[in-house]
Amino acid sequence: MSASARWANTATATLWPIVSPPGWTGVASFGSPVTFRCDYQGKTMLAANAAGREFVSRMQIYTERADIKEGDRVLIGNSLALNPATAGAFEVKGITRFGDTFDRKADDYVVMT
Repeated sequence: MSASARWANTATATLWPIVSPPGWTGVASFGSPVTFRCDYQGKTMLAANAAGREFVSRMQIYTERADIKEGDRVLIGNSLALNPATAGAFEVKGITRFGDTFDRKADDYVVMT
């Protein structure tokens, strides 16, 4: 973690990585919850994912964690719940990558739900 991220990312979030997307059952399966450091803001804004599909983002999470992907579930705070729906987690709808301006150790990401 870069010195800038250590200074700025003081909150904790929980990630449930998607293991298999909803198939014909309509139910996705998720991996075990993992916590990571972040910062965040609750702001409603129009955004677009990597494919150009527009969506309304209601929360933006700032992190250096590079393995978050669309379809994962995230929640601000620490949760041990195995089911992200039970925990009240939100679906990751888009991710934007930025260069690490100050330290050049790890890129920064905005995860939009």
